[in-house]
Amino acid sequence: MPAWVDGKLCFYADSPPRRLLDLFNVKWSTMVLHALWHWPNGAARTGELQRSLHGISKKMLIQTLRELEQRGLIEREVFAVVPPHVEYRLSALGRVFAQPIEQMYQWGLENQQALDEMEENYRRAGSIQEPE
Repeated sequence: MPAWVDGKLCFYADSPPRRLLDLFNVKWSTMVLHALWHWPNGAARTGELQRSLHGISKKMLIQTLRELEQRGLIEREVFAVVPPHVEYRLSALGRVFAQPIEQMYQWGLENQQALDEMEENYRRAGSIQEPE
């Protein structure tokens, strides 16, 4: 947990909240986990994932899949066929992480108006020019 130092909350680099938020450093990580959480039969090929995640490049998808695999959140299965056939699925650890991500995504669906308002506030603030 974060620590209290001189009456102030301090988030050390190894604190659980900071370690959890490391997962969000790669823009697509949570979306890949979310997609695999809902994927029929729990396993998806690279091309299938790319088609379902509009806007992700193949390079970024491969990079994201590699990082998630290195963290132990997904498993990669290579089938000995020509051409090569690779499938990705959530690991047991990945299913643990996907649960709160799923709750967060559900919150977004239930609170679209608040998200729209947040984006509108941000757009308006960006169009305001600071006086010189």
